[in-house]
Amino acid sequence: MSSSSTTATTSISKFDVFLSFRGLDTRRSFISFLYKELLRRNIRTFKDDKELESGRRISPELERAIGESKFAVVVISSNYAASTWCLQELVKIMDFENKGFLTVIPVFYGVDPCHVRRQIGEVAKQFEKHEMREDHEKVLSWRQALTNLASISGVCTLKWEDDSMMVDEITERISILIDTMKTTTTSNGSNLVGIDAHMKALSRLLDLNSKKSVRVVGIWARGGNGRSALAKFVYQNICQHFESHCFLDNAKRISQDLHLRRELLKGVQVESNKKVLLVANEVNKLEQLDALAEDFNCFGPGSIVIITTQDKQLLVSAGIKLVYEVELLRFRKVRELFRQLGFRVRERAIDSVLCKGTNLAVRWLGCLGVRSG
Repeated sequence: MSSSSTTATTSISKFDVFLSFRGLDTRRSFISFLYKELLRRNIRTFKDDKELESGRRISPELERAIGESKFAVVVISSNYAASTWCLQELVKIMDFENKGFLTVIPVFYGVDPCHVRRQIGEVAKQFEKHEMREDHEKVLSWRQALTNLASISGVCTLKWEDDSMMVDEITERISILIDTMKTTTTSNGSNLVGIDAHMKALSRLLDLNSKKSVRVVGIWARGGNGRSALAKFVYQNICQHFESHCFLDNAKRISQDLHLRRELLKGVQVESNKKVLLVANEVNKLEQLDALAEDFNCFGPGSIVIITTQDKQLLVSAGIKLVYEVELLRFRKVRELFRQLGFRVRERAIDSVLCKGTNLAVRWLGCLGVRSG
């Protein structure tokens, strides 16, 4: 029972977190510790203590609890995929995630994320039993949901010394994301003007489920900081769906320094065909786009490049057809959004890198992080 990205979450969420786990494996150990720490941090958490018998359908109440949560922490343990109940629940969770109503954070507890994604080893044996007992289409939906889940950046116990440290990391990550959501959607008790509408409209252009080649989306506004604030918000909310991701705040430097551009994109090119999210903020010249576009061919299927600019003709000249026109957010609200947004999620993996290279190179190479597994 039950991740980047905090996408288009409604303001009427009843729960902050929905826990999905296999009770047989983790109820009295990891889940009990995680649940206790979530409550200690005043994070509203739904934990279902009843596991349905095989063949039973998920109740409307449980499905409603999933839909009324901001996050789903899915703990994949050794027997998770053996449970038809867990798999049914996972299908519902991933359905909400695909619609942008829920952010999923996978936790691979004592299992290899690669085995889960490829469905090999013990997972393969578990699905062989499902194939003999269940409807073929139903099993296919379970397989797809598990594959999609394992493709999201998550937490793996194999990389942690003990459960307590991992629990701290997970709860801290959720706490930061919740705080970010509160401060970006609320200012002095009133909703940030239009942010939900912007996210819903943009999600259609971004098409996170696409398996096609690189998708380039422009965000355009005549003036003000609205486009940049929105781009940062979008980046923070969808980056966990990608194997590598980067927010480039100064595209001008890239076009001016060829050597620097090569160094910056080296992290992507080491392993071609990664699913990459790249946001190039405040592009104002076509040559800046051209400099970046030379490296798009190494990005894998499903990759997204977001370009923000105040020059609409630049997007036309570059042949970018997917363009979102931002109705300017109120200046006071945008200023508050910028002040609160700052990228606060800890990136432990880049600590050792921060002492090396130029500041801009560090910002790129540090944020081009690879997923678990």
